[in-house]
Amino acid sequence: MDGAPAIETSPAVLILLGPPGAGKGTQARLLEEEFGLVQLSTGDLLRAAVAAGTDAGKAAKAVMEAGDLVSDDIVIAILRDRLGDADVQRGVILDGFPRTTVQASALDALLLETGQKINAAISLEVDDGEMVTRISGRYTCGGCGEGYHDTFKQPETAGTCDKCGAADMKRRADDKAETVGQRLQAYHAQTAPLISYYDGKGVLQSVDAMGNIHNIAAALAQIVRDATRPN
Repeated sequence: MDGAPAIETSPAVLILLGPPGAGKGTQARLLEEEFGLVQLSTGDLLRAAVAAGTDAGKAAKAVMEAGDLVSDDIVIAILRDRLGDADVQRGVILDGFPRTTVQASALDALLLETGQKINAAISLEVDDGEMVTRISGRYTCGGCGEGYHDTFKQPETAGTCDKCGAADMKRRADDKAETVGQRLQAYHAQTAPLISYYDGKGVLQSVDAMGNIHNIAAALAQIVRDATRPN
């Protein structure tokens, strides 16, 4: 990351908000490449902590093996450990955490301990109707994983992968239009309080996530540059 833009001395903390299919993963990877940041998702954090056998990881493992949800306290403890690792000294992009205002408040307390702050909470804004079409129409090749879409990208020969020639196309069960609509409704209900929370703190930014991937990436990059510029 020698060519990565300089950011402030304190590691940057960015929160990426967006519903399923909004492109959070794609955009987070682009921000990682450009700014040397590290994407942290709750699932990845938990799995890594369990694999490493940290105290917090052991606590999480016991809870998960019992079939229960990992508490906010354990997630915060795991995040505290992760923020101390050498590879995140440029900063992190939090994806999937916080999900509630209680978690957001706990995150604020953690960052106060570490001398950090939320530089920006970025909301990827979508049109629900178009998102249902975008997600429910996608499918992949079972042979090589190449992605296709009923509307935007069909194979040259119906049912046959252009890349590997396999005739085994798969659709995710939760990509059905009805299920996607329900997931979007749940996301908006869950995220609305967070939007208000971060707006009240003056760190909320919004980006139209329905456009071209590169235009979205450019808008996000500008937000990151502005939010991490040294005072």
